[in-house]
Amino acid sequence: MNDMTPTQAERAEKLQGMGCRRKRVEDVRFTQGRGSYVDDLKLPHMVFGDFVRSPHAHARIVKIDASKALAMKGVRAVLTAADLKPLKLHYMPTLAGDVAAVLADEKVLFQNQEVAFVVADDRYIAADAVNLVEVEYEALPVLVDPFKAMAPDAPVLREDIMHNLVGAHGARKHVNHVFNWQMGDQAATDAVFQQADVTIKEMISYHRTHPSPLETCQCVASMDKIKGELSLWGTFQAPHVVRTVVSLLSGIPEHKVHVIAPDIGGGFGNKVGVYPGYVCAIVASIVLGIPVKWVEDRMENLSSTSFARDYHMTTEIAAARDGKVLALRVHVLADHGAFDACADPTKWPAGFMNIVTGSYDFPVAHLEVDGVYTNKAPGGVAYRCSFRVTEAAYCIERAMDCLAQKLAMDPADLRLRNFIQPEQFPYNSALGWEYDSGNYPFAMQKAMDAIDYRGLRAEQKAKQAAFQRGETRELMGIGISFFTEIVGAGPSRNCDILGVGMFDSAEIRIHPTGSIIARMGTKSQGQGHETTYAQVIASELGIPADDIMIEEGNTDTAPYGLGSYGSRSTPVAGAATALAARKIKAKAQMIAAHLLEVSDYDVEWNIDRFEVKGLPEKFKTMKEIAWAAYNNVPAGMEPGLEAVNYYDPPNMTYPFGAYFCVMDIDVDTGVAKTRRFYALDDCGTRINPMIIEGQVHGGLTEAFAIAMGQELSYDETGNITNASFMDFFIPTAVETPKWETDFTVTPSPHHPIGAKGVGESPNVGGVPAFSNAVNDAYAFLNAGHIQMPHDNWRLWTVGERLGLHA
Repeated sequence: MNDMTPTQAERAEKLQGMGCRRKRVEDVRFTQGRGSYVDDLKLPHMVFGDFVRSPHAHARIVKIDASKALAMKGVRAVLTAADLKPLKLHYMPTLAGDVAAVLADEKVLFQNQEVAFVVADDRYIAADAVNLVEVEYEALPVLVDPFKAMAPDAPVLREDIMHNLVGAHGARKHVNHVFNWQMGDQAATDAVFQQADVTIKEMISYHRTHPSPLETCQCVASMDKIKGELSLWGTFQAPHVVRTVVSLLSGIPEHKVHVIAPDIGGGFGNKVGVYPGYVCAIVASIVLGIPVKWVEDRMENLSSTSFARDYHMTTEIAAARDGKVLALRVHVLADHGAFDACADPTKWPAGFMNIVTGSYDFPVAHLEVDGVYTNKAPGGVAYRCSFRVTEAAYCIERAMDCLAQKLAMDPADLRLRNFIQPEQFPYNSALGWEYDSGNYPFAMQKAMDAIDYRGLRAEQKAKQAAFQRGETRELMGIGISFFTEIVGAGPSRNCDILGVGMFDSAEIRIHPTGSIIARMGTKSQGQGHETTYAQVIASELGIPADDIMIEEGNTDTAPYGLGSYGSRSTPVAGAATALAARKIKAKAQMIAAHLLEVSDYDVEWNIDRFEVKGLPEKFKTMKEIAWAAYNNVPAGMEPGLEAVNYYDPPNMTYPFGAYFCVMDIDVDTGVAKTRRFYALDDCGTRINPMIIEGQVHGGLTEAFAIAMGQELSYDETGNITNASFMDFFIPTAVETPKWETDFTVTPSPHHPIGAKGVGESPNVGGVPAFSNAVNDAYAFLNAGHIQMPHDNWRLWTVGERLGLHA
């Protein structure tokens, strides 16, 4: 070997494969303003749509008069439910098995519901014409409190289904009842509670919030009447699902529906479902024969597209006096708004809420969820979480702190006492999941050591004494969150959307010169897929990541996939990518053996080449093999080097983490300052540490927003009181704390590369860490459970209630 021959380490480094802190290739265009978003799209003869929306939360529509709007110059059409009825498009199916109004039919059920769709030559004419559509309403009693939804005198909301005794998930208890869902052993759980030494019971509410992505929901629909083909560009997290839904709704054959999701400015679950704007733009384009663009404004996004959370969880834990947990019992009242439009897999009406046992070894548990309708916007999306996992983590982590307080036990020690142990994996939970792998005690101890947890507790005790002596007006809180998430939906035996199993896909093609194009069934909204998928392929196939192009979002070219949400990109599509690459590698091995004139079994893989066993100087690189694949393959082998894989995972993956938040609160002003936030994540195999850190930083910022003030608030008449960023908390760099990140690595045993996913984890774990810090600060004053969000005003009122103000 001469001095110029690259070493194995140099060859591996050149690939920029898994484990490399490779810079995001997407950022080149984004930082230069060269991204291509839906609203950048301009087609010939394109017109614009805008909605007439209801000022009422619950009202009967007496009359709609669009004559003045239609008389306005530049107005092309005004669509109402009456126009959509003959097409059977006035209602559309939801992902949850319900139906939702496209345009309000006979009555409105939430404020800002879509009543009519105005189409005009430009968006300003459309906006002016909206104000000319006259709608006469008859106000009806409003229901905003989910706890009153099933009262005997509650107003009937869904008149279209009021006579249905059975819903999508079983019998309905009331006209405003959506479903009842139960998991676990109720009899065994109740028996344990009757005999337990210690029990706690707490109502733990996770308020209604909103993903509020930087880019709002929007689309452009273009119907080619000559070809009978519909092209649809939009902010779609799952383009193939949208194509299938559009075909089912419109009757246009699916091969003639072309769905393209260009660059997307954030999704966070908000862009999974199908919204009335998409349907109305499609109908208008079909009717008019020209492209129609719909772009919602911020107030529309906050008030009418899918919300998140709104779970009210009555939580009970039974335990022994030494702190060993014995049983968990949870009842959830879920506020679904006007329609059940949750973005959950079909068979899971409450998503994966049965991960509520968390990281703890509960022998028995029972979970019951009741969904109800109210006069609020529909939704229930996986806002940076996998199908209600954030609610579940918040529930159990707050409950564990409540139990620790009742036992007068350190909350960290209580968790260590009850963790699932490493030797118990794979672990079958009391509520039906099989956890794949983990080492919870090691992660917890590493986190505690990193922040000097015992030292912080000693400091807190000293500050409490000083507070009682009147020497300080600040309280110190230490919030702990040790969460286990469930991601990677999912195995088709468990998970589907509208009957389509939740597999995912990858297609990899190596060109003769050794460069690669890979097409995926997922769709990035900022996660860095173009960077990380290329790294997986680079490690698998020995071709530098810079020579690999990733393409997503075009249903004409990408293999069918279920999209990106719930941290499923790496656990599902990442696995499909690795397995497609391995199919190619298997063929490449045969070509290499042919070129080296040896048996297939006499060559072995080494980073970027196949070598003859025992003779490493005899080799063929993957780029050499790629060239040969198009001109010199073994007899009987077809040319080319490409593969497709549809990966249906055998199980979910279970990332976990240990988060610690140290907070100081001024009791006189309610101002809470996050002194320190430490986040340790275990996401299995780490593909790109820099992107992981970016994901954690972003998710923690959203967790901070949710815990410390972000809430969709309604008054008693159903008016949304904070439908703009003037009133809805979006933290800036000024408010956002400094994040410390750390990790352990426990690979998933069933995933091809051992990866588990991390994009949702910081939101799942971050929210309870913040809330526990606030509650921990006030705990020694016997404040009881303090509900989120913990903004300055609410924390000031806690001090007022406790008599702390002069």
